[in-house]
Amino acid sequence: MVVINALIPVFGLILLGYLLGWRRWVPTQAGDSLSSVTFKLFMPVLLFSGLAKADLGQAMSPLLVLVYFVPALTVFVGINLLMHRRAGRPTSMGLAASFSNNVLVGIPVVTLVLGQEFLVYLFAILVFHSLVLFTAQSLYAAFWAEGDRKAFDLRAVLRNFANPLIIGLLLGALLNMSGLQVPAPLWRAVEWLAAAALPCALLVLGLSLSHYRLHMSLSMGVLTLSKLVLLPVLVLLGGLLIPGLDPQARTVLVIMAACPTGVNVLAFYMGPEDNRIISSVVFLSTLLSAITLPLWLLLVG
Repeated sequence: MVVINALIPVFGLILLGYLLGWRRWVPTQAGDSLSSVTFKLFMPVLLFSGLAKADLGQAMSPLLVLVYFVPALTVFVGINLLMHRRAGRPTSMGLAASFSNNVLVGIPVVTLVLGQEFLVYLFAILVFHSLVLFTAQSLYAAFWAEGDRKAFDLRAVLRNFANPLIIGLLLGALLNMSGLQVPAPLWRAVEWLAAAALPCALLVLGLSLSHYRLHMSLSMGVLTLSKLVLLPVLVLLGGLLIPGLDPQARTVLVIMAACPTGVNVLAFYMGPEDNRIISSVVFLSTLLSAITLPLWLLLVG
């Protein structure tokens, strides 16, 4: 019951955002503005403040990266091979089955269910999350592309480091390691901005989902099950089989793996069919995660 009570505000705000977008009570332009200020200000400040006060010693273990990214890349490769053979062309399906919405869903769930002190484990993965999986997708697309499109865009990969979220994490880590103290009035302003991040992020997710439509297909079902079931199973097994990983860290990694597909994956779609299937996966995985996340939390909690 504790888990359910903690998740009600998360999915309640997502539903509220969806209703606001579906009924057009919030215009598209206003939603875009809210999304921009959330991702460029509120969320980076939240990540900055969290990492500035965190115990970095907990997040420096290479086991965290190993336990999360080996299963993620396994799912990425396996689903891409399956869907490539099925479609007869390269797709971005593997990315949809392995890239979690750890910012809009993962951070609120970990914060409300486990506590803000557990975010340090999430931050350790978040630094590499986009870089590793987006680079893997870019390499895959470049290898199978034809003609002039057969090129790896290094600049696109390096742009991941210019992401405001990554900048917030890096600045927070630098402040933490420097030992410097931010004056109390300035830190109070930081805390106010950080407090706006979670509700705004959940509303933004709901608003974005209101623009998607569900197109049922076998591929969509396979991707959704891979994202919500297969990936967290593999992460849990890795966390149990590899000695030395803190049980609290394992819980956070499983939650991250069990989060729905991130909206960012749509930027890598490779054709109209990919776009239709992946947008459906984003919508359905977010909807079903209201059921699967509590189950995973009960299992690992």
